[in-house]
Amino acid sequence: MMPPKLILAPIDFSDASRAALDVAADMASRFGAELLLVYVVPAIPDLPKDVSIFKEGEYDKSLENKDAQRLKDLAATVTNKNVKVRTELGTGDGVGMELVRIAENEQADLIVIATHGMTGWREFAFGTVAEKVLKQGECPVLLLRAKAAGNTNENNKAASALGSSAS
Repeated sequence: MMPPKLILAPIDFSDASRAALDVAADMASRFGAELLLVYVVPAIPDLPKDVSIFKEGEYDKSLENKDAQRLKDLAATVTNKNVKVRTELGTGDGVGMELVRIAENEQADLIVIATHGMTGWREFAFGTVAEKVLKQGECPVLLLRAKAAGNTNENNKAASALGSSAS
């Protein structure tokens, strides 16, 4: 595998995805790659009871603006680590497929994503976002277990191993 030029880091603002972002940012720094931080907004969010159906468009826009700001704030923390980062908001109820679509459109070289530990019938019935990205994506995927994503010593070892094998 050649050193990646563009690393896609999906974020849902959970601890696991933030830990995976740390790994992606470290890899981007080591390889001199650009980081694409992506959050997928649900296509049909549940309207709160106090929002009129006639105000649905305004409500959707306010959610999108809020999510864009959260993403921008998170990107600023990565930029402080001397990593070139850009953000993208996707929209769709199929988060995994939206991530794959964005990765293909942006020609990502690597996707770094955390699992969230879904088990039992829910995993069987719905699969996981990470699993869909892994199966449907065309570029390599670094899949980090949610627990392991927070273990910085293991993450540094993984990034170092990837760095040495990419040379």
